[in-house]
Amino acid sequence: MSQGLHAREVRSAIDDAKKESLDEYQYQETRELVRLVKDAADLVRLKGQAAFADFRVAGSRWRHDERYIFVLDPTGNMRVHPDPAMEGKAERDLKDINGKPIILGLVGAATSIPGKPAGWYHYQWPVPGGILPRWKSTYVQLTTAPSGERYIVGSGMYNDRMERSFVVDAVIDAVGEIERNGGAAFRLFRDPTSRFLAKDAYIFVVDMDGAELVNPAFPNLEGRNIRDLKDSQGKALVREMLKTAETSGSGWVDYMWPKPGESVSTLKSAYVSTAKMGEKRLLVGCGVYLADAPKAIAATRKMTAPLLMVHLREGAALLEKKGEKAYSEFRAKGSKWASDDSYVFVRDMDQTIVFHPADPTQEGRNMSGVTDVLGRPYGKMFHEAATTPSGEGWVHYMYPEPGNIFPIWKSTFVKRVTFPSGKQHIVCCGIYNMAMDEGFIVDVVNRAAALVAERGKEAFGALRDKTGPYVFLDTYVFVDDIDGTELVNPAQPSLEGKDLSDMRDVNGKLVVREYVRAAMKDGSAWVDYYWYKPGHNTPARKHSYVRKVQFGKSTYIVGSGFYPPDGETGAGQIRKVAWHAVQKERLSDSLTRQTIFGEKGTMARLSAKRGGVVARHSHISEEYSWVTSGALRFVFDDRSIEAAPGEVVVIPPNVPHSVVALKDATFVDFFAPVREDWLRGEDQYLRR
Repeated sequence: MSQGLHAREVRSAIDDAKKESLDEYQYQETRELVRLVKDAADLVRLKGQAAFADFRVAGSRWRHDERYIFVLDPTGNMRVHPDPAMEGKAERDLKDINGKPIILGLVGAATSIPGKPAGWYHYQWPVPGGILPRWKSTYVQLTTAPSGERYIVGSGMYNDRMERSFVVDAVIDAVGEIERNGGAAFRLFRDPTSRFLAKDAYIFVVDMDGAELVNPAFPNLEGRNIRDLKDSQGKALVREMLKTAETSGSGWVDYMWPKPGESVSTLKSAYVSTAKMGEKRLLVGCGVYLADAPKAIAATRKMTAPLLMVHLREGAALLEKKGEKAYSEFRAKGSKWASDDSYVFVRDMDQTIVFHPADPTQEGRNMSGVTDVLGRPYGKMFHEAATTPSGEGWVHYMYPEPGNIFPIWKSTFVKRVTFPSGKQHIVCCGIYNMAMDEGFIVDVVNRAAALVAERGKEAFGALRDKTGPYVFLDTYVFVDDIDGTELVNPAQPSLEGKDLSDMRDVNGKLVVREYVRAAMKDGSAWVDYYWYKPGHNTPARKHSYVRKVQFGKSTYIVGSGFYPPDGETGAGQIRKVAWHAVQKERLSDSLTRQTIFGEKGTMARLSAKRGGVVARHSHISEEYSWVTSGALRFVFDDRSIEAAPGEVVVIPPNVPHSVVALKDATFVDFFAPVREDWLRGEDQYLRR
């Protein structure tokens, strides 16, 4: 057989092996990336360092647009990279925004497991020329040059989509760690900077009796026996995992499971394998939420944030009037105080629960040192929100629903009240999995603004604290100076200190310039733009509220926002509302109100008894008041206007006025812009 024929046969065998290894990947983009790295590794194996010049050619197969080949040596020294400033350097301390070591992680993916010279590493990094970190999945392969020198060849793709092969790779590595290091590996699986936590994926470990040993996403499950746990479809998922591991050694199990931080279950495919830890056998697994995986249907919540605020304030008024004597009304099953998964509970100012109708065993429990699964000291947060100058505010934390084991986000509105005895208490009411609302954002921005106005830059540490009240769900407080330099961004700390004034969103909008200009002009404003959710690679519409804040001679822009579902603002969704379905709020003995909040305006229907008076007030919103029954007199500084059914009185912004009901009357008021003062509870003039 000639040498040339033998070489061709060897090359054909190599190509067949590559094709077989590529077939495990679901997506063409992933297959192309792996083939690129394998071909580059082969080139280094054949040509050694001479291949490096090929990799540096811009526009070639090896360096095109966002994709490029890089080469490291096993010590972490960068030998080839599109950025010449990185070549020749050992950037061993280089980390992503979550603190994950990038260079050491890439080297470890190809060298840490004996007999496994290739692997994946996931981290967040900006695209070339960009500043916003995005998820990057990088494939690396260890290869040996003709000189005997070893190199790690790799390339990555910016994509937050998970592959089944990523999960298999993580489980194989985790099994190797356990079999080499025993239980000491568990700490690595929980470490958010390790290679074992990426995107929505994490390693879990269960013993063969069904006891959960490791679960970074739901640490409250650790130590529990979950052998009989069933998913939302009734599948005994842990039993099936154990059976798969015992009969086959490894395999896939599909089931419904919530993503970290979510309450609604999504179809998850988990790869499980057995591992030996001394004489014990363990089940090691990792799951992937595939693209477009079906979700369970979320329960519809009737109570919105504005309605809950109204509800709690009514309860607070009742407690201020009756004190402990009102508890029996709050305990009544099926009453307005105990419906739709919401209930009113009471704490004293020493942070002890004194009344809890849903779980009386909680009464007498002191909450001062209590934290949720994320380490958020929500007991302390309740007290801090109630002791602000306004005496009320929102607290967001993770807590399981009654009868459930999964912690989900709960939003609780708290208010400080004084009982007839003169003793102060904190009245609370919350909803699980409440839809994000403008009221939440206004609340957190106002509290952050007050802190910055009081402490200036010394407040920034508290705003960055991910276990504090200024970071929850996908929401966080950001701070800029008036020139557009980002000063605080806990979700993307790599932006801090950078001038973002020329940064545009996907539609070309100069995001930072626009919200700085709006806040400087009006003091506060709502702005919409496209931004990346924390941990996501696809921009989504963000609805943000910003405020101008003064501290000495320094002016800051403090803001926060949320990502409404389906790319629309929550208020901007098309919806039909029936007045009979809108909760009626009793403001006084002579006045009730129903309210609908939209994106740009507020509509209210009010009923007044004859002789009832709305005290003199003004607001920044233009008002259209339509009398539908009875008669009203509007009193202005220079005139009075009487209005009968079918007549509308238009009142410009900032015009002081009062209203008197000449007969029992019903009237509909429309305001633009939104009555944010009502969202903040600044409506005492209606309650006199």
